[in-house]
Amino acid sequence: MTMTTTLLRAVSALAAAGLLVGMLSACSPEAEPTSEPTKTAAFATDEEAFAAAEETYRAFIHAQNQVDLDDASTFEPVFRLTVADANTAVRESLSQLSAENVTMRGESSVASVEPLDVDLSIGTISMHICVDVSETELVGLDGESLVPPDRADLQSLLVDFVTQEAGDVKVSRTVGAEKPCRQ
Repeated sequence: MTMTTTLLRAVSALAAAGLLVGMLSACSPEAEPTSEPTKTAAFATDEEAFAAAEETYRAFIHAQNQVDLDDASTFEPVFRLTVADANTAVRESLSQLSAENVTMRGESSVASVEPLDVDLSIGTISMHICVDVSETELVGLDGESLVPPDRADLQSLLVDFVTQEAGDVKVSRTVGAEKPCRQ
């Protein structure tokens, strides 16, 4: 397996986990959330649940922006905000990108958030989130950008969350969405 193939697989896994939210245009197949959500309602209203999920995702993007691939201790805040397949993919991908000496530059930001679905009885939340990645880049050891030149500045994502027992909301799945982002 070539270094390019290895890097592309690692980047694809990170994109699927939502960490690189479109730094590269990579999508993954949908997977069912595997984290066990709370059995009792942590929120009184749908609006409270959606607000908590949005807060979690904004914290997730902030944590992503703080990652230094040369310092594994900077990965922990990202890990704490993910569960299930999202967490596994983030762990594997950050390790791979770090091993390949890739550098992440710039910051992404949440451009828009649209509530889609919530089930308060089992603690699941789904949202359509658009992330502005226009200022982000991945750079290989050779100094060349790994970002495709035709990458869209706004990445459209379907993000699923689970509410855990203490009422903590975690990212459980992120996939590319077909729904366009409003500019």
